Amino acid sequence: MDRTITLRTPSRTALVDITRDVERAVAEMGLEHGAVVVYVPHTTAAVTINESADSDVASDIERALSRLVPASRDYGHTEGNADAHIKSSLIGCSRTLLVRGGRLVLGTWQGVFFCEFDGPRSRKVLVAEIGGRP
Repeated sequence: MDRTITLRTPSRTALVDITRDVERAVAEMGLEHGAVVVYVPHTTAAVTINESADSDVASDIERALSRLVPASRDYGHTEGNADAHIKSSLIGCSRTLLVRGGRLVLGTWQGVFFCEFDGPRSRKVLVAEIGGRP
């Protein structure tokens, strides 16, 4: 059983808190105990878990990634988004989350973030139960 979250990202790079969307997907699936995979089917986006209480953390991550992998380099991929592909590979396209009592198991300050590196765009995030029921 799985659910699709659809979102529109606001800018070329952004970390969008999708925690509530993932929680809603888990509730819709009726999953009480187990695990889900949160998967981003895009080559220039990613998903991560980090602090959601202070928005400066997301901004800091964006700036650090931009310094590590600048947009303007002599990349072989000439579509103008090579940096986005590299950032996506560094962060990763999926995360596994535990579910207990119908709720995501997250630390006090943790949230789930969709990471946009080539926006603004319409994007999808898939949430699937591991070992899902038919």
